Parts: sequence; C-alpha cells; structure tokens
Amino acid sequence: MRPPPRPRTPERPRPAPAASSASPAGSGRRAAGAARSAGSARSAASPARPRPVASAPERGPRPVPAPAARDPRVSTAMADRLAERSAMRRHRSWRTALVVVLLVGLVGGAGWVVGWSDLLALDAEEVTVTGADVPVVDGERVHEIALGAAGTPLLRLDTAGMAAEIRSLRGVKDVTLARSWPHGLGVVVVAREPVAAVPDGTDYVLLDDEGVRLGRRAGVPEGLPVVSVPLEKESARALQAALAVVAALPPGLSARVEQVSARTQDDVETVLRDGLSIRWGGADRLPLKVEVVRTLRAVGGDVAVIDVSSPELPVTR
Repeated sequence: MRPPPRPRTPERPRPAPAASSASPAGSGRRAAGAARSAGSARSAASPARPRPVASAPERGPRPVPAPAARDPRVSTAMADRLAERSAMRRHRSWRTALVVVLLVGLVGGAGWVVGWSDLLALDAEEVTVTGADVPVVDGERVHEIALGAAGTPLLRLDTAGMAAEIRSLRGVKDVTLARSWPHGLGVVVVAREPVAAVPDGTDYVLLDDEGVRLGRRAGVPEGLPVVSVPLEKESARALQAALAVVAALPPGLSARVEQVSARTQDDVETVLRDGLSIRWGGADRLPLKVEVVRTLRAVGGDVAVIDVSSPELPVTR
C-alpha cells in the first residue's frame, strides 16, 4: 500500500531587485566590461603586429675538459709491473743479440783457422805415398803432385783434382787420398800389374789384364808369359780374351805359362813350360775351366793336351 503523498509547501514570493540606483561594485564591473569591449573593437580594427623572434645563440666548439688531477690515493702497481716487463723484454733482446754476435764471431774465427790460416796447413814432411815404388808407375810424378799442395790448409785441398791427375799417370790403376789431421796427407796408389808381354818389333810391350800398355822392354820380364797376338786393332778382341785367361789363372799355374796364342776370341791356348798345352776356348766360365784343369793335372798321366773349351766334357790327349 502506497503511503499518502506529502503535502506541498507553498513557495514564498522573491523580492524584486531595486531599480533605483546601482551599487558602486556593480558600476565598476560594468565600466570594466565596457573598456574590454572597446579594446576588442580597436584590436579588430588595427592589424596585428608580428612579435620579434629571438635568434638562437651561435654554438661554438665545446671546451675540452681539463684532465682530472691524479688522485694520489690510486695504486700504481699495474703501471710499475708493465714498466718492469718492458725492461725485461729489452734486456732479453740485448742478451739474445749479444749471444748471436758471439756465435757468429766464434764460427767465423773457427772457419778462418781451419780454411785460411797456416795452423792446419799441409806439411810436406807429413805426406806419405805408398804403392808408387814399382817400375810401371812414375813414382816421382806422384810425389810431385802430392807435395805441390804443401802449405795449403787441409780443408781446402782439392783431393778430387789431385786423384784425377794421379790416375792419368802411366801404370796407375787407382788412387786414394786421405787427410791426416792436423798436417798430413796419405796417398795410396794401386798400380797396374803386367800380365803378359806382347812382341812388338825387337821389343816387348807390357800389358795388364785390361790391355793397358805399361811400358816397353828389350826382353821378357821374368815370370811373364809371351802373348803371340798382334797389337793391331783387328786383333783387339782376341788379345783381350788371351789377357783375360792369363789374369784368371791361379799364381801356381800362371807362373808355369810360357806362351799364349789366340787366333780368335774363342780360340785361346796356353803352353806351359813343361810342354803341356791347354785349350781354353773363350774367356767365359773361366773359374770352372780352371778347376777342371787342376783336377785333370792332379790325376796325372801322360797327357800332352787338355781341352776345356767345353768344361762339362773335357778332352785330354
């Protein structure tokens, strides 16, 4: 159930403003409003003046701030350590350079002593020559070549050139030169040995196992067989085969050989001093042929000819 409406209170009539005279405050407000209206009218009538724009100040280079003063309280241990390391590196560099200079000086001095001074030079009294005192070798010339280098430091001796010069001499088959520190030199000569004498006119030419001529003699040297093969170029192969057979004989048998002949290189024959004739054929398989001859001679018997040209099937007569 709705409550009954509340009764309305009648409004009281407001008093009307007095029209007789305005208060001083109201008169002042009205005068100010009139002045503002007049000013607005004048502003609208006159054009607006532009305001002056202030120019921006010119910017120059910024001043560099001065370095701050070092604080005496900051530790300098790192700087001292770096300075110490730099000093140590410089010290090591100088020490290394000094060591290198000393080593170069020592090496250079040793090289001068060994290669250019007289401290290690060849002394003529300490030169020894062996193997050159045989008739087929010009021993005097060998000594001249060896002594010609006296006074030269051993390190600078041209041993190869000296050896080549000595090998070119008559009767020299090979030579060996060895330095004997500090002042000596040893020369060992391997001489060629004559194995046969070949008639040449009224003389005999001495030949070694390679067919090299070692000299001439008026007679046949004792112990050398006579090879009856011409020295002409056409008989060179037959002569070489005959010399190879003589050189392959053992000393006991070669000393008994008196005569050697060869019509061709496959027809070599030797005659011993007791008259035994041995037919060797060619110069092939000589060790086997020598053994067969030894065996047949040991067997003995009345044998005048031994043919070992075919050593597997020897023939005796």
